[in-house]
Amino acid sequence: MQTALNIVIALVLLFVVIVLGMGLWNMLKGGPGNTSQRLMRLRVIGQAVALILLMAALFFFGSGRA
Repeated sequence: MQTALNIVIALVLLFVVIVLGMGLWNMLKGGPGNTSQRLMRLRVIGQAVALILLMAALFFFGSGRA
């Protein structure tokens, strides 16, 4: 279970990096602002999902038990 969650987290983080790169590329080439906004929203959603998954992994598999 822990390995599967780690793989999913890595994939979501890779997704965020790819969308960030696409957004930067669109901005540098002077693409439409609408596309930049869509990519920004998609990146923020991806970051939220990654954060939720990371917190879940820490909650379920963290070793900070007293």
